[in-house]
Amino acid sequence: MAKAKIEKITLSQARDIPFDKLVLSSRNVRRVRAGVSIEELAEDIARRTLLQSLSVRPVIGEDGQPTDRYEVQAGGRRYRALELLVKQKRLGRQAPIPCIVREDGILEEDSLAEKCQRVSLHPLDQFRAFQSLKEQGLGEEEIAARFFVTPQIVRQRLKLASVSPKLLEVYAADEMTLEQLMSFTIADDHARQEQVWETVQRGHNKEPYYIRKLLTENTVRATDKRARFVGLAAYEEAGGIVLRDLFSQNDEGWLQDATLLEKLVTEKLAAEAETIKVIVQRDIVLRAYPG
Repeated sequence: MAKAKIEKITLSQARDIPFDKLVLSSRNVRRVRAGVSIEELAEDIARRTLLQSLSVRPVIGEDGQPTDRYEVQAGGRRYRALELLVKQKRLGRQAPIPCIVREDGILEEDSLAEKCQRVSLHPLDQFRAFQSLKEQGLGEEEIAARFFVTPQIVRQRLKLASVSPKLLEVYAADEMTLEQLMSFTIADDHARQEQVWETVQRGHNKEPYYIRKLLTENTVRATDKRARFVGLAAYEEAGGIVLRDLFSQNDEGWLQDATLLEKLVTEKLAAEAETIKVIVQRDIVLRAYPG
């Protein structure tokens, strides 16, 4: 039996078109603004150039023939960002813009397909990308500036990327929620993280607060009177580790080494007692020998 002939496809032509020959199509399906602002996108293009071509169609004249102008059917935000750079005189009006030229099909259909076919980046991919940039020498402030987020968000993403690789794979498989993953960031011990996850899996309570409770069950809260008496700075200077929740705005953390804390409390109480003893003895002397 003869094999059916496979028809070869032909891709749309790619070419550079001067910016002043481009116009934004009024039939682009995007109406609601979303994502980073045009100003932020313009800065990103200025920093790393245009990463994705515009999709355009020839503008048809009154005589029914293509003109030398092209309307942007997909990539309207990129076009507005380029337009802003031109207004700022950071890009020439005749600068060549990479474009994919479409001549067949329906403009609205192409515009819609270009948006619907996009697959959003999985959060874990972003966490790992930030981690890779950090390993290549970029600081948290620099990463934040490049992606228009706050340094705190970068620190949170890096902390998420540092969770046990086994648990990250569980999260990637959608078998763990982001909130659950966030709860594991208060501890750095991967073996302990995995042990807690196994415990949670065997039980009925899988809430993030319960995961935090298991991870901190042998610790002392930073709000504890003993911790406040000694002070976090003194505790850390003595080699103590403080578990901190980067995703909480209120909790100062947990002191991991309760034994060390008790030792520091005892030493500080002894020092305070000695100070009081000296003051009392001085007062006795002053009363016995006034003037």
